[in-house]
Amino acid sequence: MSRVGRMPIIVPDGVVVTIGQDNEVTVVGPKGELRRRFNPDMRITLNDSSLVVSRPSDGKQHRSLHGLTRSLLASMVQGVSAGFEKNLDIVGVGYRVEKAGGNLLLRIGFSHTVEVLPLPGVALDVEGANRIKVTGIDKQVVGEMAAEIRAIRPPDAYKGKGIRYAGERVQLKPGKGKQGSIA
Repeated sequence: MSRVGRMPIIVPDGVVVTIGQDNEVTVVGPKGELRRRFNPDMRITLNDSSLVVSRPSDGKQHRSLHGLTRSLLASMVQGVSAGFEKNLDIVGVGYRVEKAGGNLLLRIGFSHTVEVLPLPGVALDVEGANRIKVTGIDKQVVGEMAAEIRAIRPPDAYKGKGIRYAGERVQLKPGKGKQGSIA
């Protein structure tokens, strides 16, 4: 059995899980509501305050769907109860970010400012002049928004300037330097 798939998901207080037709699961909590349709082969059952996912056979397709279904359900439950957050750091002299309404204005070494519009279900906040906080209830959308912001100006391999995830280590390449004398 899948080690991930067989673990039950504990549903916290204040979170309501509804399993509908065609394996459509709705999770409602204090932060919002998420809905997703899962493969009809997977059996999702709600026992007291825990969700259990089981598979019909040990075929390769069912084994891979087992862990995936359980992980997606766990992310839904965590999202509506606690939410998800990604932090991005802007590194570089003169690089900064401002909040304009719900959008972000990035000044990151281009001749113009870059405006970033948030995806639906995502909130963008600014901490200081060089930290962006992406929050939301859907883990996939939060990660996608953070990746889109990082892709605007990824870290430079030589100086390390650009937008990076908080805690990300950027391996710098050595410059040309002194390679030998011709004398």
